[in-house]
Amino acid sequence: MIPKTDSVACKLYCSFSLLLLIVLSANLSAQNKPVMFTDVTSKAGINFKYTIGDFSYKNILESSGSGITVFDYNNDGLMDLYLMNGAYLEGISDPEGKVFKNAHNELYKNNGNGTFTEVSEKAGVGGHQWSEAAGAIDLDNDGFQDLYVLNYGPNIFYHNNGDGTFRDITSSLGLAGPEKLNGFTKWSIGVSFWDYNKDGRLDAMVGNFMAFDPAYNSPGTPDLMPSPAEYNGQPSILYEQQPNGKFVDVTQKNNLYFPNSKCMGLTVFDYDDDGDLDILQANDHQLNFLFRNDNGVYKEVAVAAGVAANDQGIGTGSMHASIGDIDGDGLTDILVSDLDHGALYRNLGNGTFEDITKASGLASEMEGKGCWGAQFLDYDNDGDLDIVTANGTAEELILQYPLLLENDGEGHFKNVGKEHGSYFSTKRSGRGLAVWDFNNDGFLDIIITHVDKQATAALLKNEGGNGNHWLGLTLKGINGPAAAIGAKVTVTSGSKKQVLINQWATSYLSNNDPRMHIGLGKQKNVDQLEVKWSDGKKEIFKNIDSDKYLVIMQGKGIMTK
Repeated sequence: MIPKTDSVACKLYCSFSLLLLIVLSANLSAQNKPVMFTDVTSKAGINFKYTIGDFSYKNILESSGSGITVFDYNNDGLMDLYLMNGAYLEGISDPEGKVFKNAHNELYKNNGNGTFTEVSEKAGVGGHQWSEAAGAIDLDNDGFQDLYVLNYGPNIFYHNNGDGTFRDITSSLGLAGPEKLNGFTKWSIGVSFWDYNKDGRLDAMVGNFMAFDPAYNSPGTPDLMPSPAEYNGQPSILYEQQPNGKFVDVTQKNNLYFPNSKCMGLTVFDYDDDGDLDILQANDHQLNFLFRNDNGVYKEVAVAAGVAANDQGIGTGSMHASIGDIDGDGLTDILVSDLDHGALYRNLGNGTFEDITKASGLASEMEGKGCWGAQFLDYDNDGDLDIVTANGTAEELILQYPLLLENDGEGHFKNVGKEHGSYFSTKRSGRGLAVWDFNNDGFLDIIITHVDKQATAALLKNEGGNGNHWLGLTLKGINGPAAAIGAKVTVTSGSKKQVLINQWATSYLSNNDPRMHIGLGKQKNVDQLEVKWSDGKKEIFKNIDSDKYLVIMQGKGIMTK
């Protein structure tokens, strides 16, 4: 107790108490501060503008949009950005589109200070083809990420030389793909890499879309672009890597040949937790495919598993499958974005899924939006998965609001975008979407491409500031990425357990930050982290401090990055 006669001590005590109260109030205020997203595209120096090859929006190739690939091409610990572009195409584009003959893909080097430098010409990855997507992978395990670019036309594989440049080695690998499929130019929309036969070498599955006939017009609606349902499809292709490094087509051999399918996205993960990786193929205006892997034999089981159609029992304009545990039960659930109201499938743990699109609140939020890119993310680091979507009508250039859907922790979602940044209050026509941490602050940022008249990308910086903790994780297999892709990670922190899958190719035409991101809420450390590598081996790590990026090398332990 402070004596009443000691006025100096009393004043000091009162001043200290007031100062302590101010500090505590400031900390509490910061922790309750909502996470905001700020559009920093121009400030960051990202000047990308998507071209559809001319000035008119009239065919399905033009409506498909462009993809995004996030990867660290120069190994400096900073995520770089590769943005795919369209191009003028003789016989498809209007003659006025010749001004876009020099359009190219753009590679943005992360400068580490919030800005980027466009280096595609110097790096040798610009090209002048119509590109849809790209997969970044260290194919030869030399420590540098290579780049496989998927096109309308021949695909291109760029080998990373390790000095900031790439060289085209497509012909030596056999990965260009056939010139035509089903009588028309091959149209590839993405790739998933994994070791499908467990021989230690990476294989690749290329998703192909449809046999686009540029001369075709719908008899009933000649003023609108034809629906995808009016075209034939094109088969996706599984390439097996041989001991000499070349790839051969083994699609039919593995029961994966569906010559009229219309793939828009491939997601590879172990949906039934039986120790091998399965394939979910999202199809446009067709039922989706789920290829279950039973000891190296694939069987299509989407109808039986409950993920073939939406809750109306129809195959919609499906785009891609994003995966994650939305309700904390330790099982991997599936979000399939589409042009209707999306499909959210809850994993029941017995090899089947329950459609909870309406029950989760997702249907009412996404109804009529025309969703293309969509991704699970823990935007506020509270330990549960939220959803961000890029939206826009397909047949006509009608703009829509993007969505940021917050999870209540039990798998129910509510749109909160307009409370978290002006971008979510602005109608655009979004397509590709990727989630990443470009400034390594532990809060996930977002980048979205568009086909509207602006056609600019939008880099949304997550300002963070709510006091929540996080952990970033890179997995590296002992013999390269083969054992790391599709690995299952279980994180226990306090009373909360999270299960995550190491798979970054989970958004429409796009590859997210390859590092795993784990929101921890107020927990300052991870009690236990278990890695179940895709080759079946398991490792357990304990007492890991939060708020940092780590690398786990299979068999060698944890390293800071």
